[in-house]
Amino acid sequence: MRSLYIRIVVTFVLISLVSGVLALLLANVYYVQNLINYNEQKILNIGSEVKTLYEKTPDLDLGQYLSHIANMGFQIYAVDDQLQGTFYGSPFKNKQMAAEQIHRVLNGGIYKGILEERHLLMVNGLFENSIQNSIGLPIMAKGTTHAVFIRPNLEQQFGEVRTLLAILLVFSFLFNIGFIVISTRYIVKPVKKLTEATQQIVSGSYDIEMDVSRRDEIGNLARYFTQMAQSLKQLNDMRQEFVANVSHEIQSPLASIQGFSQAILEQKATPEEAQRYLRIIEEESRRLSSMSKKLLTLAALDKEKMVVKPTTFRLDEQIRQALIMTEWQWAEKQLIVELDLSEVVITADSGLIYQVWLNLIINSIKFSLPGGMIRIGILVEHDITVKISDTGIGIPEDELPHISERFYKADKARNRARSGSGLGLSIVKKIVDLHHGSIQLQSRLGEGTTVIVKLPRMLDSKYHND
Repeated sequence: MRSLYIRIVVTFVLISLVSGVLALLLANVYYVQNLINYNEQKILNIGSEVKTLYEKTPDLDLGQYLSHIANMGFQIYAVDDQLQGTFYGSPFKNKQMAAEQIHRVLNGGIYKGILEERHLLMVNGLFENSIQNSIGLPIMAKGTTHAVFIRPNLEQQFGEVRTLLAILLVFSFLFNIGFIVISTRYIVKPVKKLTEATQQIVSGSYDIEMDVSRRDEIGNLARYFTQMAQSLKQLNDMRQEFVANVSHEIQSPLASIQGFSQAILEQKATPEEAQRYLRIIEEESRRLSSMSKKLLTLAALDKEKMVVKPTTFRLDEQIRQALIMTEWQWAEKQLIVELDLSEVVITADSGLIYQVWLNLIINSIKFSLPGGMIRIGILVEHDITVKISDTGIGIPEDELPHISERFYKADKARNRARSGSGLGLSIVKKIVDLHHGSIQLQSRLGEGTTVIVKLPRMLDSKYHND
């Protein structure tokens, strides 16, 4: 039973059968508690009327009288004092009757078989065609006592109803199974489509079509599955683009290193050229080292359970340390650095936040023209706002939305020494997001760039293991 379709059909059929059995049990309980006494009393009243009517006309032949009564829809079994029995009307299917019960009626007692005969399902006794399921009364006929057992002939009185009820139940059950088979196919069909779509995704195809117009749980599942497929496609495209970008960024410096080192080894370069080649090899090696460190940093930041370790420290002092660390770079370009750093204490991951200022300051230095200016200020309100502005080459307006994407370079024409790897702002954005802050870039081409970083003054403990 491996098919979900068969499982659901069999389950629904079993539910129908169990429901029918439970309904029968409840009907039996209702019959025992509310109807059995009423039914027994009703037949007893009929028997009493039959007896009373005969005793008022004792000259009638008992056999003929009982035959006429039986013709009105009753089954009768009469036994004389010699225990000779005669059937009137349709014969009983079960003709067994205990002798002591017959003697009890002959001695003037009343037999109440409907109550005295016990069954597992008492409601079945209502339809049981048996002498034991009857009412027994003594009737005097010409000085002789007869034990008369009487019950309604349900087949004669309600035969058509019973047949109609049987047909109704049978066809209801068959139609029930038929509709279960059809409706189950309707339920299982979208699940099969989901299975096929899953197989498509496994094979690397993310362009799937699902019925998202339904407004039930299956429709919600199809919508979420489609969204998941689109996210996986986007993730796969990003992965492929990431691999291509890494390969491209690594290939260029490796080609330079290989070419210049080969020229030196083959002694095709003059001593002056060899020195220049060695400096280029050193720069490209540093660039590769820097890129590998940034890739490792991004990989660590991308982990789902990146551990953020908040500590309390002076933010203004940390920015000054970053400036001291990069002093040789901005001093070499004769840049003017203006600071407006009010004393402020923050609770955050000191190591990660330090990388934010280091990356942003290095970017400002890198893209500033010699003799330019860098301004760094801190504004403390509800949150902490840090502004880092430069008078550099700026960024085109249409490039600003993409500037924090990995390996993205706004100016494709920049030389390699100035353009970097395109990973710095990606790292900055990831760290700021981990601290539940925000970053905004404002820039004009040829006028400079301003980076605005907003951070909460205290990183909530619930965010430590984001």
